[in-house]
Amino acid sequence: MVQGKQIKNILNRPNILTLFRVASIPVIVVLMIFPNKFFTFLAVILFSAAAITDFLDGFYARRQGLVTTLGKIMDPIADKLLISSTFIMLASHGWVPAWMVCIIIGRELAVTGLRNIIAAKGGDVSASLLGKYKTGFQISAIIPLLIHYPYFGINFHVIGSFFLWCALALTIWSGADYFIKSRNLLQS
Repeated sequence: MVQGKQIKNILNRPNILTLFRVASIPVIVVLMIFPNKFFTFLAVILFSAAAITDFLDGFYARRQGLVTTLGKIMDPIADKLLISSTFIMLASHGWVPAWMVCIIIGRELAVTGLRNIIAAKGGDVSASLLGKYKTGFQISAIIPLLIHYPYFGINFHVIGSFFLWCALALTIWSGADYFIKSRNLLQS
């Protein structure tokens, strides 16, 4: 009985949304292996649904008091996996510059490592407002970049490229900000 209750607590609505985000990643990757209008459209729909769960899982966890250790660990990992894998697939088709993807993923790995050090020292590892803007711009770039093809006379690739440059600037800025604010913990 106790084990069933523990599983129910772990598999609450926010964690199920996070797990959906993780499960959507291989499907998006497979869809992007076949870069035509139909499959990229499906990838956009799935990526958009997965991105929305990033907001919803945190909303439900805080509102309903369903914050769990699994959620705290998996939520940022799910975000990074979703965004990184999608950027890698975009770069594999030449739809975004690979060097930009390297900077974005490099920052994510560096900040994740920093967060692990900070957590081990008992510091606050929550996402900053800049980090949230960065994620928002990355998602705003990925959606039109995934569409890629012109529809209704709209060049979605140009729109996505604009947001990508904004996301890159915020990626660098938020990463630097995180390291600067954490320098005291790193020195001790």
